[in-house]
Amino acid sequence: MRIRVLQHVAFEGPANIAAWAKDRGHDLAVTRMDLGELPPAPAAYDLLVVMGGPMSVWEELPHPFLTAEKEHIRLTLARGKKLVGICLGAQLLADALGGGVKPGGVQEIGWHPVHLTADARCSSALRGFPSNFEAFHWHGDTFHALPAGSHLLARSAACAHQAFALGDLALGLQFHLETSEESMEALIAACGAGLVPSASVQDATTMRARAKAGLAPLKDLLYRLLDNFTE
Repeated sequence: MRIRVLQHVAFEGPANIAAWAKDRGHDLAVTRMDLGELPPAPAAYDLLVVMGGPMSVWEELPHPFLTAEKEHIRLTLARGKKLVGICLGAQLLADALGGGVKPGGVQEIGWHPVHLTADARCSSALRGFPSNFEAFHWHGDTFHALPAGSHLLARSAACAHQAFALGDLALGLQFHLETSEESMEALIAACGAGLVPSASVQDATTMRARAKAGLAPLKDLLYRLLDNFTE
């Protein structure tokens, strides 16, 4: 399988998605949208993965690549290619398909529980997932209105819309199943200054402590989801 990753900043790369691709014998290539690189036509890949980033979907003036990226997302799906969007990537997917994205009211940062909805039972991508699990989060915006024809798959205490699917073709996740120790540390280094702990925001010490027990099961869930989604 040929996987194309759209990356928006140096500190939010594919992390354990790259590990999964290597373990499964897939080819993975990265396009750095923030550096002016252009993704290839959908014929060049089988799965498009759109990563996170600190920008918002409406910040097209300081980040002009966002406009072309939304069009590329629509083109990818029109060509019948599968797509996974993570955090900003999920928000770009929602926006590109006519959903709504806005500030979430509170930030959700660190290790927090995710709860699957009733519709998740019908999702092939989430087959074998527990109804509740802990995931790593780092977001302030959220997709508050889902694209037409999609289904809400998960929620959390701080964020009513955590995941959605458009049939078996597209999947958007606010949370970061791909997180590794290295990618978590990169986020802390780039964005962790000035964090104010709250019910939905953890400081770096807490994140690192929770990661000791959280990273291995998180990687297992990522592998299960990607295996399900691409089979």
